[in-house]
Amino acid sequence: MGTTYNVLILGASYGSLLGAKMALAGHNVKLVCLPEEADLINTEGARVRMAARGVDGLVELDTSRMPGKVTAAGPNDVDPSDYDLIGLAMQEPQYGVPVLHDLLDRIAAAKVPCMSIMNMPPLTYLKRIAAIDAEAIKSSYTDASVWDNLDPALMTLCSPDPQAFRPPTEKVNVLQVGLPTNFKAARFDSDAHTAILHQLEADIQAVRFNHEGNDVELPVKLRVHDSVFVPLAKWAMLIAGNYRCVQKDEMRPIKEAVHSNLDESRAAYEWVVELCVKMGADAGDLVPFDKYANAALSLVNPSSAARALAGGAPNIERVDKLVQTVAAGNGMQLDSLDQTVELVDGWLEKNRA
Repeated sequence: MGTTYNVLILGASYGSLLGAKMALAGHNVKLVCLPEEADLINTEGARVRMAARGVDGLVELDTSRMPGKVTAAGPNDVDPSDYDLIGLAMQEPQYGVPVLHDLLDRIAAAKVPCMSIMNMPPLTYLKRIAAIDAEAIKSSYTDASVWDNLDPALMTLCSPDPQAFRPPTEKVNVLQVGLPTNFKAARFDSDAHTAILHQLEADIQAVRFNHEGNDVELPVKLRVHDSVFVPLAKWAMLIAGNYRCVQKDEMRPIKEAVHSNLDESRAAYEWVVELCVKMGADAGDLVPFDKYANAALSLVNPSSAARALAGGAPNIERVDKLVQTVAAGNGMQLDSLDQTVELVDGWLEKNRA
């Protein structure tokens, strides 16, 4: 292991998953979260449960017993210039809250490299892709102005492919991984910043976790890629699965959204893949539909976006609208996506009323 990095991550759910993996590898992580979460994490640690090969049941990672430190604080209590890397792991609408908008502005001023772990890529990142008109997609964001001051050269995207959730009967410092796939990050413009990602990748890869006297290898690695399109592989999954959970009067599980009409799901998925390829992706950067459909069999709950709508949220991440707009700019359109966007619009209208 080379340098020990100090990493700031905004958001404590996906944040605690990646943060725990980094701390196991000896790096120090500060999570920005709500006071109740921060107090629990600082007194009891964050607990992350996941399956591991050769282990019955789940292993529990406790961040209070790791080589690196995981601590937590509120948005006003951190100085971005103290960190080597900043992770953005909250849902996109949350960044419009004044205290977080202010933190993003301070991050921009500190010129620290940022890695987004959001389904909705920051507008800043999409400016790195020539085939996307950044002006045209602003309306897909809850508040596009929060991204104004950040530098595209200092922003990368990491696809949040692992599925994780907070078990409803547990305290808010507990996270359970439902689908233990890898985080896939694109490189930064700069070789020096990309080297930070490569070292984190190697250190996480090398970790062995002692479970009942045996050293086990844990899933959920960080993988770094040269192509800016690799993290967009998540788009096809979101359009074919997550957003198609949204129905007119109720929400359905991701498994059902994908498997109740496999032909329709495949068509939506492959249309998004075609869009990415048209923008410059290599088909090899993306995940084949059959592999995704197989993984979707284990996703027995509605997506977080669908659950948020059902719970009355006035704003959610609009990757459905973003992909629709990006496609229109590239001369593409899909009926089933237009229907999805209309359904989501309908729920939001109802929730805002």
